Amino acid sequence: MSPEAIRASGHSTARIDGPAKVAGTAPYAYEHPVDDPAYLVPLVSAVGRGRVDRIDTAAAEAIPGVLKVLTPWNAPRLTEKAEGEYSVLQTPEVLYRGQIIGAVVAESFEIAREACSLLQAEYSEEPHDVVFRSDHPDAYTPETVNGGYEPDTARGDVDAAFARAETVIDQWYSTPEEHNNPLEPHTVVAVWNNDPAASDQDSAEYTLTLYTSTQHPHGVVGALAPVFGLEPDRMRVICPYIGGGFGSKGGPHAHDVLGGLAAQSLPGRPVKFAVSRQDMFGYVGYRSPTASRLRLAADRDGNLTGLVHEAFTQSSRVTEFVEQAAVPTRNLYEVANVRTSHRAVTLDVPAPFWMRAPGEAPGMFAGEVAMDELAVELGVDPIELRIRNEPDVDPESGLPWSSRRLVECLREGARRFGWDPSDRRPAVRRQGNTLIGTGVAVATYPHLINPGSEALIRYLGNGRFSVRIGATDLGTGAWTALTLIAADALGCRPEDVDLEIGDSALPNGTVAGGSSGTSSWGTAIVTAAEEFGKRFGDDPSPGAELSATAAENSELEHYSAQSFGAHFAEVHVDADTGEIRVPRMFGLFSVGRVINPRTARSQFIGGMSFGISMALFEESIRDPRFGHVVNHDLSEYHVPTHADIREVEADWLDEEDLHATPMGSRGIGEIGIVGSAAAVVNAIWHATGVRVRNLPVRLDDLLPGLP
Repeated sequence: MSPEAIRASGHSTARIDGPAKVAGTAPYAYEHPVDDPAYLVPLVSAVGRGRVDRIDTAAAEAIPGVLKVLTPWNAPRLTEKAEGEYSVLQTPEVLYRGQIIGAVVAESFEIAREACSLLQAEYSEEPHDVVFRSDHPDAYTPETVNGGYEPDTARGDVDAAFARAETVIDQWYSTPEEHNNPLEPHTVVAVWNNDPAASDQDSAEYTLTLYTSTQHPHGVVGALAPVFGLEPDRMRVICPYIGGGFGSKGGPHAHDVLGGLAAQSLPGRPVKFAVSRQDMFGYVGYRSPTASRLRLAADRDGNLTGLVHEAFTQSSRVTEFVEQAAVPTRNLYEVANVRTSHRAVTLDVPAPFWMRAPGEAPGMFAGEVAMDELAVELGVDPIELRIRNEPDVDPESGLPWSSRRLVECLREGARRFGWDPSDRRPAVRRQGNTLIGTGVAVATYPHLINPGSEALIRYLGNGRFSVRIGATDLGTGAWTALTLIAADALGCRPEDVDLEIGDSALPNGTVAGGSSGTSSWGTAIVTAAEEFGKRFGDDPSPGAELSATAAENSELEHYSAQSFGAHFAEVHVDADTGEIRVPRMFGLFSVGRVINPRTARSQFIGGMSFGISMALFEESIRDPRFGHVVNHDLSEYHVPTHADIREVEADWLDEEDLHATPMGSRGIGEIGIVGSAAAVVNAIWHATGVRVRNLPVRLDDLLPGLP
């Protein structure tokens, strides 16, 4: 091993994929070169619930260049596995406004769009319900919530704890429906090949090939091959580059199925389909609105004696999805008596799905604002209150922590931020017409490793190695991080690693989701490298290769592993208008060993910026009369601009957690957003004395209470 090869990871490294992206040569899904593509534009439902009785296709079919008009009556049939949102064009039933009910495929996008505008649909409309509320009469207890968690848990004697409590906080908190809006929308290029032997395409041996923007190529194959009646080895998914996803691309959606159906109806002809920005607010997932009732019981010193978190989330008649909003409060603090519950409200809306830190982001907003309210009620510094309730072991499982340095994050973060615990009176700090406040909140996110990732290593000669795994890079830096991990494991320089990812033809890679990607894929690479060394020694022959699958991490049977952090925010509020600015924000995190500081810092800052956006901007407004999101574009769905995100800084503690992964790392992709919205809202209270419990914060919330 050469000296320069030692511990390649841990050093700030430029993105390996950066030059290709800057030069515009990195092929995203829609840009993959295919011969003679056709173009698809979908027709979506204009009613909130009912049935399509007829679609008049004559005018569309008469336009030159139209190749196919698909409807529920002529689309290729899928198998009985096509359930929920995958049952595209299989029935005329309409379950929500914006559902795909037809499509035009044409020689050009412009022709397809024009023809689609001429389609005339007739409906039998039924009453619809799209209004989410916690007191909905049809609210029910799901069997599980997202992540496979039990919906309800309890420990201790909660009722007795509240009966004896010296101080009680009992409030409702809510977060709105929000939509993932990556710069690259959902796109797919589908190729159906009925006669693979007669084709000279690279994917000739596959019946269906999808070039699709996805966080999980193997997951798309696993979900959709049965839908199309294909064996998994007859389907291929290719996605080396992704222009963001924030969770929404963690699994296939209706557009992937529609692309496959269109290609099947035109065998041998590639079909390109890019979801429009307006349809990004339709059939490709979103964050469910949530309502949380938080009850905290404490003694006069601030020691928590009881906690109740009742979470209500929106689901869909299409596919059940229940945000696990109450899960993070189960083990964050030392509380002997805890009860949590989840109730789902099924509505005539598209299916919710993952959006960055599903469950943790809305749930921790509620929990951390409630903790701030308790601190105010007790007259205790909010940092000190959290430290007083720090658990020695995981309160839920009883296992010791693999590493938990949250107190250090709070204390060191406070020092570096310039936190002043001496004066927490609200609405007293002022510079001219600007009210100034500071707020704090903690962050936690579970350490997840998805089993089943496999890496293949081949020695190429001259000190070079090929490393192949079906991972994906969301734009988070996986190309670079996995190269650094491989270099460390193989004892070579990063430039001597030839990494291949983003293809279901490669060895199995688990999903880029739940902050699990680097942990899962990196563990597989380290496992394969260790096995390679055992079999071939220090002097392998060119062509020597070996694949290995990461085994279950037995350490996690004995330790509880999570990532942690502390957010600090300063806000400025105009005393006359209520206009809110966040001039600075700082986050300090405990996440184990950081593989690549450059891309890790970007992830933390991105998540914290997400938190500012969650606190102040984002809200999808669904019209109860018609059932659709009315602000379905980026001019009316507000996200921060550069002017809104000012001094946002992130850092982490120097540590290594070998219980969590052989690299010593834990997940970092989502912890930046968890708790950050609460820090902003808590700072707004300190600046103005107005407590806001419903996101996003509006000027109307502040104006009546401004001093």
